[in-house]
Order: sequence, then structure tokens, then C-alpha cells
Amino acid sequence: MHVNTEAIVISALKYGEADLIVKAYTLESGLKTYMLRGILKSKKGKLKASLFQLLTQLDLVASHKNKGTLEYLKEAKVLHTYQTLHTNVIKASMVMFLAEVLKNAIREEEANKPLYEYLTAGLNWLDLHDSIANFHLLFLLKLTRYLGFQPDDSSKDFSYFNMLDGVFQEYKRNEYCIEGENVQILRQLLGINFDSLTNVKLTQVSRTNFLNMLILYYELHIEGFRKPKSLAVLNEIFS
Repeated sequence: MHVNTEAIVISALKYGEADLIVKAYTLESGLKTYMLRGILKSKKGKLKASLFQLLTQLDLVASHKNKGTLEYLKEAKVLHTYQTLHTNVIKASMVMFLAEVLKNAIREEEANKPLYEYLTAGLNWLDLHDSIANFHLLFLLKLTRYLGFQPDDSSKDFSYFNMLDGVFQEYKRNEYCIEGENVQILRQLLGINFDSLTNVKLTQVSRTNFLNMLILYYELHIEGFRKPKSLAVLNEIFS
């Protein structure tokens, strides 16, 4: 099937001497994997390896068999040119981390327009703003809405947050019920938008602890989700 779609690059892995395997989250077809043969050595082809930097927004022309196999990519061009996302060292580290989370978290090969629009809006905000120390925390928290396990904030005044059930509770009911500062930060982040992040003041220790809690929350709700290898790098950047 011939498809023209917007897409976000999730990963690009070198295969052999000259090939590239690219995972992209597409607007029209969800997650797709493309084999780009000879792209790392070819100087005359339409496709250039530089197009496939992490989280780049592209306009693709592809041929999809929709059988869970590697797809064929005919054309690609940058749809939205970032100003700082790949040139700012701190943002580039965050991009690496977020891309790894998305690679582990998004599995479906079907369109999800609200999720796609959330990802592009978040990345565009990150590209244009400087106060980003807590961006990844809110980005991951908001992402849970589109993945199906958003925390229920209807009883957020209770002391405990049950990570297994995603609800606030008055009493501790299992080993995954947390309390204290992480619950306070969770309350603070629920319901705000990215523009309100400047009002969230966290120490490096608090930020690291809350991020580790979020990663565990993902592990509890997404089968096979693995702690990102780039987590240590990100924590070092904001230390």
C-alpha cells in the first residue's frame, strides 16, 4: 500500500556496513520499521542518513505491506526544522532519553492521531524553550494518558499513590504504594501544561527520585518495558 504520511524518527540502527534500520512513529499507520539499504555509503540516493536523527519530524512516502515486516521507504524530507533540539547538548541528551522511552513504550501499528499530535507539540515546545530541567518529567507523565495508564487524580489529596492501580489512596494497600515527596511532586505536575513548568522548583535529588518512580510506573504498566540505558546520562546532565 502506497502511503504519504508524517512521521517521527524513534530510532536509527546501523545494519551491516551501509544499511540503516529506522523505526518511525507515523501519523497514518502507527509504528513502522524501514530498511534503508546502502544509505550510509550512497551519495546519489534520495535518502540521506542525516534525515534520520532521533525525533526528527519527517514527511514520508512509503510502501507498507502491513504484515509486521520491514517496510520500504521511497522518499523522506524534513517536515519541521528544529532550532536547538539536536545542537544543544542538554536537549540532545533529553532527546536520546525520550526516544528510548518511546521505543520501549509504543508498540501498536495503528494510527493514533491524539498521541502523534501530543508528541509533536511536546517536541516543538522543548525546541523553543530554555527552562527545560523538568520537561521530561511532565512529558512522561502526560504521555501515560495516551498509553492508557494515566494516574486518576480524582482523590489526589490522599496521602498515598498506588502505582499498581494508578490511583491515590488513604491507606497503603500494597508494596507499590508510595508517599512523601514523590506524591507531592505528582500532585503538582498533574493538570499543568508545559508553560507552567517554570513554577515547578525541584532539587537534583528530587528530580532524580521522581524520574525513577515514573520509570517504575511505566515498567508496571507496559509489559516488557525496560529502564532506558540513557537514564544515567540524563541524571548526570541535570546533577
